[in-house]
Amino acid sequence: MSLSSIDYIIIGVYLIGIALFGIISGGKQKTTEDYFAGSKTIPWWAVCFSIVAAETSTLTFISVPGLAYLTNLNFLQIAFGFLLGRIVVAFVFLPAYDKGGLKTAYTYLEERFGKKTRLFAAIVFLFTRIAADGVRLFATAIPLKLMLDISYPTAIVIIAIISLIYTYTGGLKGIIWVDVIQMFIYLGGAIVAGIFILNLLPNGIDSVINAADKAHKFSIINLGFQGGVKNFFAQPYTLLGGILGGMFLSMASHGTDQLIVQRLFAARNLKDGQKAVIGSGVIIIFQFAIFLILGVMLYAYYGSLNVRSDEIFPMFIINVLSHGIRGIIIAGLFAAAMSTLAASMSSLSSSTVLDLYLPFTKKEINEKKKLKTSRLFTIIWAVLLILSAVSFMESSKAVVEIALSIASFTYGGLLGTFLLGIFVKKAKQNSALFGFIFGILTMIVVISIHIVAWTWFTLIGVIATLIFGKIFIALHSNNRLQNS
Repeated sequence: MSLSSIDYIIIGVYLIGIALFGIISGGKQKTTEDYFAGSKTIPWWAVCFSIVAAETSTLTFISVPGLAYLTNLNFLQIAFGFLLGRIVVAFVFLPAYDKGGLKTAYTYLEERFGKKTRLFAAIVFLFTRIAADGVRLFATAIPLKLMLDISYPTAIVIIAIISLIYTYTGGLKGIIWVDVIQMFIYLGGAIVAGIFILNLLPNGIDSVINAADKAHKFSIINLGFQGGVKNFFAQPYTLLGGILGGMFLSMASHGTDQLIVQRLFAARNLKDGQKAVIGSGVIIIFQFAIFLILGVMLYAYYGSLNVRSDEIFPMFIINVLSHGIRGIIIAGLFAAAMSTLAASMSSLSSSTVLDLYLPFTKKEINEKKKLKTSRLFTIIWAVLLILSAVSFMESSKAVVEIALSIASFTYGGLLGTFLLGIFVKKAKQNSALFGFIFGILTMIVVISIHIVAWTWFTLIGVIATLIFGKIFIALHSNNRLQNS
């Protein structure tokens, strides 16, 4: 596929413009609070849009339409679970965080359990994020390599450098305002692609409805009772699995993952943070609906093809879209990629500085040096993300799938530890660490033996963490009684 001059102009103007916008909107940072929390001056709706953009990677942009092309609209069940999870975050987690004026999600764990728990949680986050987002960065390079006719490393470096420029100079404030623009860019790209498909079909929307009806593409609810109990838990997109899986995954990602929590700390006050996180849940339902309907449209256009589901949208972009439109869609791919990548760089740097560096630095450090150190860590993590992405270039499909589900290994333990702190008053540092570690070990076993679908992973991890935490509390109480 060759791009026209207009395609290159659109892509170039977008990349340069978004970097400049991030620099200007971020303003000057004088402290680490300016750099990592935007001085808590950002309106709730901007935080809301930024949350949506940060959690939407190119994988979502490509894979969700492919999922509907291959199956139906069952994935929307998970989206409704996402909204329920964010409501819990708004009214359970955020008030607990707000009381302490916290800087990162893991500061709460130190206040509740001590430094060791905060340190362990931060390290788990860092390793999880660098691996998971390294894969997302590599996945982004796949369609860009095909569309721009460049190598994988070149595509990876282009995306990373543009993201680093406005992350380094504009801080979280710059990232959030760029995310606001990028959310509309990638959603606009999806909508433009849908309109293009409708114009290509002989009867427009009627062609989509007829094709979708025959293939049962409009099915949203799947009770999942067919095939017995074993098959019920093996299906990822059942009503119960989708609602509970989406709910607990969203509680973990939006209540305990610094990638999202960092944005909530940037809101002006608790009420604004609550509106932002709940609002993002509403938007995400509509966003997934757009991506899924696009997949149904692709089915109406192509019919049933023997291709991988996540190849269908890139194939349409490469082979069918006209010049100019193609440039807009590629800009949308860049937008989805850079919003996640910039968020990753900032959250990795903030957790490193605030959770690991400053708490364990004995000497007094002035704000100027803190800010300089924060920017240095941003560069370091950008380089490590590039290396992580490059390391997956020769990976087989199975390895990539494992890497993409890395969060599933740790989210349950992380969320379970936070819930121990909030609801179990007797829980102390040792019980929290015991529950956390054995929650992760439980998930390694569960995921390795493939007994349930991925939508159940976080819930199982939470239950295991709570059970092991309470077992430790009970054993410790019995030992004290025996020794007294």
